[in-house]
Amino acid sequence: MTLTVLPHVDRLGVRPGRLLVDGAWRDGAAGDSCTHVHPATNEDVTTIAVATAADVSDAVGAARRAFDDGAWTSMVARDRKRLLQRVAALIEANAEELTNLQTLDNGLPLSFGSVYQLSVDMVVDIFDHHAGWVDRIAGQTLPDYTGTNWFPMTVREPVGVVAAVIPWNAPLMLYAQKVAPALAAGCTVVLKPSEFASLTSIRLTELLVEAGVPDGVVNLVTGPPDPTGEALITDPRVDKISFTGSRAVGTRMLTASADRIGRTSLELGGKSPNIIFPDVDVDTVAMVAMGMVSMGLSGQGCVCHTRLLAHESIHDELVEKAAAMAAMSTYGDPFDPATTSAALINPRQLDKVEALIESGRAEGAEVVVGGDRPGGDLSAGNFVNPTLLAGVTNDMRIAREEVFGPVLAVIPFRDEAHAIELANDTHYGLGASVHTSDVKRALRVARAVRAGTFGINGYTVMPNVPFGGYKQSGLGREGGHEGIDAFLETKTIMVNLGDSPY
Repeated sequence: MTLTVLPHVDRLGVRPGRLLVDGAWRDGAAGDSCTHVHPATNEDVTTIAVATAADVSDAVGAARRAFDDGAWTSMVARDRKRLLQRVAALIEANAEELTNLQTLDNGLPLSFGSVYQLSVDMVVDIFDHHAGWVDRIAGQTLPDYTGTNWFPMTVREPVGVVAAVIPWNAPLMLYAQKVAPALAAGCTVVLKPSEFASLTSIRLTELLVEAGVPDGVVNLVTGPPDPTGEALITDPRVDKISFTGSRAVGTRMLTASADRIGRTSLELGGKSPNIIFPDVDVDTVAMVAMGMVSMGLSGQGCVCHTRLLAHESIHDELVEKAAAMAAMSTYGDPFDPATTSAALINPRQLDKVEALIESGRAEGAEVVVGGDRPGGDLSAGNFVNPTLLAGVTNDMRIAREEVFGPVLAVIPFRDEAHAIELANDTHYGLGASVHTSDVKRALRVARAVRAGTFGINGYTVMPNVPFGGYKQSGLGREGGHEGIDAFLETKTIMVNLGDSPY
């Protein structure tokens, strides 16, 4: 039987994607479109409108007017809070459809649609969390430092028009992580999803319109980096860029905003270490370590812990048991509950992953399991078998470059100091973990490793805690207090209570 996702297209009533500009759904000005291709089968799913530079200009203009006319920024806290709560309720009511659309977007197996970080529950919680911030955005009153009858205070104000650019790997969650805090802060938004996964963003935007978000406050432009993305990030009316994606594209975001000194938040790549000491249940740790890169999105996540730093006394046992876990991955129809693992997003990514595996072989690493592609019906999709490499040293390409595929590199270490040295020997600093039963050692390692989020005996993210990276893993944080701060400016107001103007 031939693997196909097309019956799900009909079942979900998928229509060609359109742009939302100033409250109106429309095709691109040039009438151009790109085809959404499903990664598991490389079948054409539907067409998505390509926004021209003129379309993007219209969208930014609409966002600029919606911000500058003051109706949105001056909306009383109660009303904006309730609007965001309505958004959360509508998302929850449409959870099944959104979960299915995400599977149609990027091939995430439906069996993993309930994993919190990739689920609609997470999206609901992000909007709900930020709705709670609306009436808590506050400044300070400060003492008169000089004793001259001045009364200083600060107020927090929205940064302005936000260009939000999100990738394909977690389109539901990342849409929420950009849009919810921006709206809570009083900003307006032009969002561009990845051309490889636009369906969820289109549907979420429809729900925001249904909830009553005013015209121009949220705009959606779809299409590739050129012309759509480039026109958005270079528009001088954009006050802030909020981007999640690769380090290379993040560099372009910085240069695009440099001339106007635009505010920029970047959540970029990672090469996260998972440090395993001998005082653990090796079976459980091996399952978790290999499962993080072989199950679900198949390692296509920026925080996937793709470097397994194993104490030399348990290295061989850990490799053996992680290899057994790799064999448990199941490819197939992503809508089938028996399928555990996704295809890579496109043929280009497949070629990159295969090349990095081959570089590991060439540099002396042992491919313990995987390193090849499945055959049969699966050969039509972008699948590569879960791969485990042993004998890896930290200077190999496979240990230094972000793979974004189901590949785990195992690196032995001698002691705690050596483990910390290896963990920090990277350009990245997004996530990291340690597994040990020694609480003191766990906290020492957590403090010593330079990463934005550190897990002890596990790893997760939540809407109310900051998430972001050290070093080349990005700038700024999403979630929690830092997440809302990223969309606010601080204004100081000095009130003269005395007779002298000085």
